[in-house]
Amino acid sequence: MDNEKRGLARLRRKGIFTIIMTIRTIMVWLVGLPLTGIFFLLVAFSFFINPNGGLMHSIVALWGRILLSLAGIKVTVKGRENVPREGPVLFISNHQGAFDIPLLQAMLPREFRWIAKKSLFKIPVVGWTMSFAGYIAIDRDNAQGAYRSMEAAAEKIKNGTSVVVFPEGTRSHSDRLLPFKRGAFLLAEKSSCPIVPVAIKGASNIMKKGGIAVTPASVTIAIGAPVQTGGRGAKELLKITRLEIERLFNEA
Repeated sequence: MDNEKRGLARLRRKGIFTIIMTIRTIMVWLVGLPLTGIFFLLVAFSFFINPNGGLMHSIVALWGRILLSLAGIKVTVKGRENVPREGPVLFISNHQGAFDIPLLQAMLPREFRWIAKKSLFKIPVVGWTMSFAGYIAIDRDNAQGAYRSMEAAAEKIKNGTSVVVFPEGTRSHSDRLLPFKRGAFLLAEKSSCPIVPVAIKGASNIMKKGGIAVTPASVTIAIGAPVQTGGRGAKELLKITRLEIERLFNEA
């Protein structure tokens, strides 16, 4: 009888969780999607008021917080004190899923720009807004184009722009890091900009690969102490940063 009661209790909990997940999914898609379109328009108009992009960053951070709230995501941030208050930094983070972008946009305590593949900049409205926002396009399909993109990105960083990079290049959708690509660390070497390692843990539980269901989850973002890049090559920086992100992830 006790086993039967426990079994019924589990079924009830499972049923309640399924209902909650369904409600969250509907809210994210029916409310979050049109809201995203509205925020993209606000970002575009913000440049007439504040051309340097500060207002844009605040608008996108607000979008991230609203989206996380709709999805029922609880976020804990560790190590905010490790982020330098002045000067450009290169945030290098693992990449677990589609919600990593709103997570970092909402929670990192600095204004920054994203590095993204060039093809995304061709998407109507979205790509145009990314260009307005000063995001950096990387041409991964063309070696010469990629090199020129890297040079331009390094120059932006030297001029004071902080950026975020996912060195895995794609989402891992698990607790295991994929191999890191060298591009981010070549950028660090060229710009002599300190690397701030970031570990995201729990985001892979929000939305499964290829699915549309949104699951409420608890996520931890752990920020490590800056890695100084002066005198270090890309290979050494890759190794140091990967080890630090693994440590942060395991301790989160």
